Amino acid sequence: MQREIPLWEGQAPLFDPAIKSPPPALKPFPSGEKGRGAVIVCPGGGYALWAEREGDPAARWINRCGVNAFVLKYRLLPYRHPSMLLDAQRAIRLVRHRAAEWDIDPARVGILGFSAGGHLAALAATRADAGDPNAADAADRLSSRPALLASCYGVNSLAHISREFIRNLSGKRDPSPEELRAMDPVQNVGADTPPAFLWHTARDGLVPVQSSLDFAGALTAHGIAYSLHIFPHGDHALGLAAGVPLTEGWPELLNRFLLDFGF
Repeated sequence: MQREIPLWEGQAPLFDPAIKSPPPALKPFPSGEKGRGAVIVCPGGGYALWAEREGDPAARWINRCGVNAFVLKYRLLPYRHPSMLLDAQRAIRLVRHRAAEWDIDPARVGILGFSAGGHLAALAATRADAGDPNAADAADRLSSRPALLASCYGVNSLAHISREFIRNLSGKRDPSPEELRAMDPVQNVGADTPPAFLWHTARDGLVPVQSSLDFAGALTAHGIAYSLHIFPHGDHALGLAAGVPLTEGWPELLNRFLLDFGF
């Protein structure tokens, strides 16, 4: 595989050439095992930057599970919602579209994110669509629903996050209730939301643990399978959490979850 795969061959929707930033792309990390699933990794960074240690290191760890990984280079500020959501949805469709070429099971394409990337992953999982059967681009005819969601200390609920984050996301100081709902993962959980793996630390001072607790409550209300882990040690942005007691065990818990769901 080539090292950077543009999400669109032409110009991305809502792309502004005047914004001097690269177009959205996927960085592939093939596992070498045929017929396995794939996980799209969304690093955090408050939609202002990509937290690099939540990208490539996480993808390499997923490879050690025998699962393919792709790091999503989604759009950042000054882009606003829904540009990032379009990127995540397109990434899922594109991996599914090229699954045969990459020896990936198209039914097993999941998405994982950290912090703001967790928000993006959760929003993609709760705002998925079946695709446009009349689209000229074959990838856009496919579903954007991931087979699995993993949100790592993610912004799964906008009720517990700073106004700065909401401004970064929407470009507005006070979005309307309708606009907030469209950007809030917990308010979009439904019967078609995929199984979810959630983890957080009780001490997280930036994205409160209630964000994951509320999301788990919404999943429960809709009968969606999930695995929720609240660890006592560590603050925000731990990545793989190496060296953090108990919390460092989250990757192996995710590995078991992936295996349980056929990845």
